[in-house]
Amino acid sequence: MTEHPTNLVNKNVALMIAGMSSFLTPFTASSVNIALPSIGGELLLNALELSWVATAYLLAAAILLVPFGRIADIHGRKRIFLFGMTFDAVASLMCAISHSGTWLIVFRAMQGLGGAMIFGTGIAILTSVFPAQGRGRALGINVAAVYTGLSAGPLIGGFLTERLGWRSIFILNAFLGLIVIVAVLWKLKGEWAGAKGEKFDYNGAIIYSLAMVTIMYGFSVLPDLKGGGLILIGVCGVAAFVRWELKIEQPVLSIGLFRDNSVFRFSNLAALINYSATFAVTFLLSLYLQYIKGFTPEHAGLILAIQPIFQIICSPIAGNLSDRIEPRILASAGMAVTAAGLVLLTFLSSSTKLVFIMFTLAILGFGFGFFSSPNINAVMSSVEKKFYGVASGMLGTMRLTGQMFSMGMTLLLFALYIGRVQITPENYQLFLTSMKTAFTISALLCFGGIFASIARGRTHG
Repeated sequence: MTEHPTNLVNKNVALMIAGMSSFLTPFTASSVNIALPSIGGELLLNALELSWVATAYLLAAAILLVPFGRIADIHGRKRIFLFGMTFDAVASLMCAISHSGTWLIVFRAMQGLGGAMIFGTGIAILTSVFPAQGRGRALGINVAAVYTGLSAGPLIGGFLTERLGWRSIFILNAFLGLIVIVAVLWKLKGEWAGAKGEKFDYNGAIIYSLAMVTIMYGFSVLPDLKGGGLILIGVCGVAAFVRWELKIEQPVLSIGLFRDNSVFRFSNLAALINYSATFAVTFLLSLYLQYIKGFTPEHAGLILAIQPIFQIICSPIAGNLSDRIEPRILASAGMAVTAAGLVLLTFLSSSTKLVFIMFTLAILGFGFGFFSSPNINAVMSSVEKKFYGVASGMLGTMRLTGQMFSMGMTLLLFALYIGRVQITPENYQLFLTSMKTAFTISALLCFGGIFASIARGRTHG
């Protein structure tokens, strides 16, 4: 049976728009990472404050992803997606005109709010448009767009930082966001609201958000005693959230998705572990290449682009294979390769050859490319249509929570080894020690993630 032309066009348009947004958010994150030394130099930020330029975005996005995913299921995924793109573009302009570290961090958090709306809807729209057969291919292409953004970020970000200054990165982000907004209004027809008419659980959303922000902020201020107390309060908040959600008829997050669905449960756990182990790699290597090896931002960006280039190549292949081969097999193999790459990074020193760094980045790109697409396909194929927004939001939450924990671990190690000072030649050795410790912990996490990935069970059939 031939597919109706209108449906085919809308599929291609949805894939294009989801791909554009999936390119934009990691592009901004990776380009800002490469500009961090320049930002720190101009705004006089110490190592911990510099980390918060990256962390503020992740924190805001992570605490709001699940609530916005539920709102999108009720009120329309395209509508919330548009709000998110608009908010992100405006916040980018505000970042560009910031003249203090405090205001830059505040506006990065505002960008994260927009990112929560984007992450909670983009994959849900794709899953709504594409049937189960062929969904893996579409998700693989979308993941490739993510990695294209990751690879273009260091290249373009390094070029812009060196020639026009770091503020030009945020101006470009706002311009690209405007293009996506126009494309949605002009080309994407229809609306998707799988839970239309249902009530939104405001109390649950508030409890969830407060618990998440308390845990994440507490983790970021460790080893202070206050950090441990905040984490404990946040864990109690999560327990209260679960208890509340089990009592009400239309929860913001159906606990049954975790309790009764092993594929959903372990796929999300595997995503959390993978991102916790890998996100800070680019941040740490950006500092390592510029501070320790003496590369310019542009040259450092060229080197860091190796990892996402391999991810771009592998993701569509892995996504296509996951329509026929069990995702747990592909994803677990990818996790194992990633763990091997992280082990290699623990051997970095001030005298490490560039070819070794490039080889290791290629291994990481291969491993992560084969993990991500099959894992996303497993999550989105394991739930009913009315939960697509929540599932997309939860998957995004696992990603951002993992990224936040990864940065939190880095903040903790910086606090323990370097302290609240700028990274200067006097403490380069302390920086190297903290970096190698971070890679060791990440490798151990990733090794444990292999077993979570295998335990998810069958997706097909």
